[in-house]
Amino acid sequence: MRKKWSGLFMIAACFLLVAACGNSSSKGSSGSSDKKNGKLQVVTTFYPMYEFTKQVVKDKGDVDLLIPSSVEPHDWEPTPKDIANIQNADLFVYNSKYMETWVPSAEKSMDKDHATFVNASKGIDLMEGSHEEEEEHEHGDEEEHEHSHEMDPHVWLSPVLAQKEVENITAQIVKQDPDNKEYYEKNSKEYIAKLKDLDKLYRTTVKKASKKEFITQHSAFSYLAKEYGLTQVPISGLSPDQEPSAANLAKLKTFAKKHNVKIIYFEEVASSKVADTLAGEIGAKTEVLNTLEGLSKEEQDKGTGYIEIMEKNLDALKDSLLDK
Repeated sequence: MRKKWSGLFMIAACFLLVAACGNSSSKGSSGSSDKKNGKLQVVTTFYPMYEFTKQVVKDKGDVDLLIPSSVEPHDWEPTPKDIANIQNADLFVYNSKYMETWVPSAEKSMDKDHATFVNASKGIDLMEGSHEEEEEHEHGDEEEHEHSHEMDPHVWLSPVLAQKEVENITAQIVKQDPDNKEYYEKNSKEYIAKLKDLDKLYRTTVKKASKKEFITQHSAFSYLAKEYGLTQVPISGLSPDQEPSAANLAKLKTFAKKHNVKIIYFEEVASSKVADTLAGEIGAKTEVLNTLEGLSKEEQDKGTGYIEIMEKNLDALKDSLLDK
C-alpha cells in the first residue's frame, strides 16, 4: 500500500484548503459545523464504515461514502475536493491508518476546526500481517520466512470486531450530537444485536466443519479465521495487488493437495488472475469471498448490506469446510 501522497497532490490540497477555509462558514466553539438542514454531516471512507455509521445515524444525519464502490480502497487516495468535503463535515469515519494510509497526512493538512476524525478500530488489538504466516505454521523450521510487519486492518470482517467498530462510531456520534443520544444508542443496540446473531450463525456452522483450512487470494480474513478457529492461507499479502513468488505458489500447491483444497477464494473488486492460476494448477474452482471493500449501488438498492454479504461468505466457506 502507498504510504504517502505525491508532492503535487499535497501542494494542490493545501492551496484548495486555504481557499476553502477562507470561504467556509465559521464553526462554533465546540468545533462542530452548522448542520445542513439540522442534520449531522458525516463522511465515511469505504462501505463497511458507511453502513456501520448509517445504521446508527439513520434519518438524523447525511452520511456520504468517499471511496467509490468500484475502486479497491487499499491504494486509493483523496482528491483536494475530497479533502475539502472532509474538512467541512461534522464527523469523518475511517477504519484505521493501516487501511486508509493517507488519513494522518490529511488531518495534518487541515485547520483546527476540521471534522472530528473517528478511528473505528480504536481499542482493537491489531494483528501483524504476513502472507506467509500460515506457511510457516505448516512447514515449521524448514526454512526462514520473510515477514511484513505491517498491521492488518481487516477487522470489520469479524462479526465480533464489527460490533466494536459500531460501538466506537456510536460513541463519537453521541458526543457530537448529544441531543439525540437515545435515538442513536437505540439504533446501535438494534444493529449490534443483528451482528451478534451473525456471530452465532458462524459459530454454529463452524462447529460442524470437518476441515479448518481455506485459501484466499489476499490476506483479508485473518480476524475472521482467528475468531472461529479457522486457518486462512493467503496467496498474497494484505493488499490484493501483491503477487506471490513462484516458490510461494509451489508451496501453496503442495499445501492445497495435502489438505484436499478444492476452492480458491477471491474478491470481486480485485483481479482474480492469481487465484485462477493456482486453481488451474491444482484442479480447483474459484469462488467469491467478499471483503466488503466495495458494494455496488445496485446491491445497496436491493437491500444488500454487511449482514447479507457476510451470510453469503459463510455459505461460500461451507463449500470448503463441510463434507458434502
